[in-house]
Amino acid sequence: MDLKNELAQAFEKYKNQEFIEDDSKLLDLFDQLDPISCDEIYSRWATGPFNTDHWATKAVSKVKWYGQWFRSKMDATPLVCFDEEGNLFPYQVIGGEGTLWMAEFRGKISATMMCDLQPVFNYFRKVDDNTLMGIMSEKKLLPETDAEPTDRYFYFHSRRIAEFPVDFVIKNEMDLWPASQQAPKPASPQVRQRAERKSC
Repeated sequence: MDLKNELAQAFEKYKNQEFIEDDSKLLDLFDQLDPISCDEIYSRWATGPFNTDHWATKAVSKVKWYGQWFRSKMDATPLVCFDEEGNLFPYQVIGGEGTLWMAEFRGKISATMMCDLQPVFNYFRKVDDNTLMGIMSEKKLLPETDAEPTDRYFYFHSRRIAEFPVDFVIKNEMDLWPASQQAPKPASPQVRQRAERKSC
């Protein structure tokens, strides 16, 4: 068995493991994976955490994190989450959207997402053309997240998807979004009326 297949098998093993006590196994796997370019990850992604006891594992479950959406280098959504109606929306409590860059991390230059308003980075490595392993590192988050910075990483996995399984909607009427293949729902008549009154 070649190294690429061995790494893919280890990835699947850890992804399905109920609890991973030793983070160093995930870090060792990540270090062996190939880098990926920003152009290669322009897509929608279904994501999930590797089951460690990192604080972010519970946090993403609480906000019903479904995935990420990278439309261009300057237009990335790190937290695509389910709302109470079962739709997907861009969750922006920790500071908005993000941008993509090629950055060095642990000896390799690979696609990296930087959050707009927080010192949070997502570093990506390629398992195969449609599967990624990610690491999130953070320095300090907003107080309302109830999260304390640590020297540990949050590990997650991503699978490329053609479309989201449900509608993608904008939760804030003042958000500005570029045109895309999957446009958010138009604002309701009530929202449009409020916006018109504000503009007068």
